[in-house]
Amino acid sequence: MKPATYILLLLSLLAQSACTKEKPHDEKQGEVVRASIGPIKTTVKMVYIPGGEYMPFYGAIDSNAVKVPAFLIDERAVTNEEFLSFVTANPQWRKSSILRIHADTNYLRDWPSDLELPKDARPDAPVCFVSWFAAKAFAKSAGKRLPTLDEWEFIAMADADTFNARSKKQYSDAIIQLYMEKGRQFKPVKQSAPNYWGVYNVFDLIWEWTDDFNSIMSIGDSRTGGENNNKDLFCAAGATSASEVNNYAAFMRFGMRTAVKAHYTIANMGFRCAKDTSNQTTQ
Repeated sequence: MKPATYILLLLSLLAQSACTKEKPHDEKQGEVVRASIGPIKTTVKMVYIPGGEYMPFYGAIDSNAVKVPAFLIDERAVTNEEFLSFVTANPQWRKSSILRIHADTNYLRDWPSDLELPKDARPDAPVCFVSWFAAKAFAKSAGKRLPTLDEWEFIAMADADTFNARSKKQYSDAIIQLYMEKGRQFKPVKQSAPNYWGVYNVFDLIWEWTDDFNSIMSIGDSRTGGENNNKDLFCAAGATSASEVNNYAAFMRFGMRTAVKAHYTIANMGFRCAKDTSNQTTQ
């Protein structure tokens, strides 16, 4: 089966399940925002992104570009070592203590104990098997937040040479090849070249949580002001609402986002943090 055919089939199957899917996650679920979270310090460099406009892959029914304000984002994903520091300071987020509403039973699956990394895990590799709730709690403890879907996709448009490489066939082809590589989540961060913005490992290590990862499922997508319901977006009409029907890498990301729930933990899914900015350059 050709890669393009496989991806479209995958999207179709995910779309069918999305038609009967429950409502998108609510930030108040599990009272994660109100929970007491101890602060931690991180040394990761944050990169200034000046913002701009981009055409979202899905939900752009009215063909309006989305404006993305300036923001700061971690140059790399959160590592095993950093997440260990987080759970050390916040016992309620350890694997033996976390509530099932906040994470499924695979949370930190390979950790031998609450405060012990897997024997063969690199401290500087991205942390995985963490839920959206845990990622959000980590970001709060670091005085940051998770990036929005629009912020993440805005950064993801870039290759090494330009801020928007989506028109280049080799851009999407290269991402597909990276997505097919097994075991990439075990590699250390910052071993490959950064993109145009100076952001590392956007595609080559892990999938990443965003704050509003399944907001596109909301009736009347707030990013574009559309009034289409879930079935318009995800069932038979779904393909017609794609702004780039040949961008198979974006199809895969879209399929992933519609398939997960906030308490899921996945073998190659981690996160990086972001922050609002007021004309800052770097931090």
